[in-house]
Amino acid sequence: MRYEENYTTLKDSAITFYNGIKFIPLSRSGSVFLSLGGEVREELDYTENEDWGESGLGRDVFFLQRYQLHADLHISNRIRLFGQLRSGLEDGRDNGPRSIDEDKLNVQNLFMDFVPYNQSCRLLTLRLGRQEIQYGSGRLIDVQEGTNLRLYFDGVKVAYASPQLTFDSFVMASTQINTGTFDNVSTSKINLWGIYTTYSISKRANLDVYYLGINRDKAVFNEGIADESRHTVGSRFSRNGNGFVYNVEAIYQFGTFGLDNISALGISSEIGYVFDKVKGTPTVKLRTDYISGDKRKDDGKLGTPNPLYPNGGYFGMNPQVGPANLVSIHPNLTWNPSEKFLLKFATVLNWRQSTEDGIYRANGSLRLPSSESKERYIGTAYITTLSWNINRFLSYNIGIQYFQTGNFINDILPENKDGFFVGSVIGFKF
Repeated sequence: MRYEENYTTLKDSAITFYNGIKFIPLSRSGSVFLSLGGEVREELDYTENEDWGESGLGRDVFFLQRYQLHADLHISNRIRLFGQLRSGLEDGRDNGPRSIDEDKLNVQNLFMDFVPYNQSCRLLTLRLGRQEIQYGSGRLIDVQEGTNLRLYFDGVKVAYASPQLTFDSFVMASTQINTGTFDNVSTSKINLWGIYTTYSISKRANLDVYYLGINRDKAVFNEGIADESRHTVGSRFSRNGNGFVYNVEAIYQFGTFGLDNISALGISSEIGYVFDKVKGTPTVKLRTDYISGDKRKDDGKLGTPNPLYPNGGYFGMNPQVGPANLVSIHPNLTWNPSEKFLLKFATVLNWRQSTEDGIYRANGSLRLPSSESKERYIGTAYITTLSWNINRFLSYNIGIQYFQTGNFINDILPENKDGFFVGSVIGFKF
């Protein structure tokens, strides 16, 4: 989140070009100041059988570009204006840009903060306008940094923060993304709202409790197509740092899907150990997910969860299967061979929770219907990634993923093929 960066410490620092654009005083005291920043991101992707051979696309190579520029104006410690432009471009993809690939020029963030209360490390902020939001580990609400276009909303948020407790309440409207210049259209209809609270139990452990609501027109599930009104209640318990770490989250969803009632649940856990006394700080973790599916079609009840706006990378570098009607096991290992390099190895095994339901993409859209198959096993993803922090401004990431199809895909796709993906990203931020 670029708007969370704080450069007030540069007020009395040495004058350099970088310091000069990160803290530009506009008043004698420095209480009014401007900060500028930006990003260039270039991504080259190579895919084979991204749809497991369903349409015969085969091999595809395409290039993605993202450019961002922002300005952060602090008028006082009570008023602030943050604006950010973005440009996302796609070139070479056989089927053209997806909705996550191209938006030639648009506003990513444009909001104003009002701070009516700021005392004793306790802060109350009212934020109005276009903004990015992200909560917890990103399983439900995330900016989706891994895609070429980050996610944003138009709305209002009230946020309280203290050393031990944060509390956010928000009402938002999503935007229809078009590929041209300043042509995105807000829905002008409230379709995301919620309350998210985080309590710091200790320096390294947190408890999150939240409620989220959404409205969605013509939602598509294996059950059918209908308007959806859904409510999510959930809790997350996490511990980070060194030694034993964990991240456990449970949700329950209810509401209506057309004339049907919704009753869906999900339980996710990530348990591991950080070997801080070993060279390279290797970390071993095991992620598991149990996410319900619809038990029976046309029974008046929808059991498939809606993942809302998740961090797709949680389910793999190029996620082939999303968090609906899913049981997954995800062992992974990370290791820092040197200060600037990070290696990660992961395997993701996926099953359908219900054989009466299909499989879904990371954004919750239906990917393959059940087709009356009784097979559960979807497939296995093998993933290797390398991250290189070249310096404070420049980074490079490369990831390789092989997806071996399982019995379900083999059963319903007669010309099925294993999938292969290589993604290479170089980024520059200032």
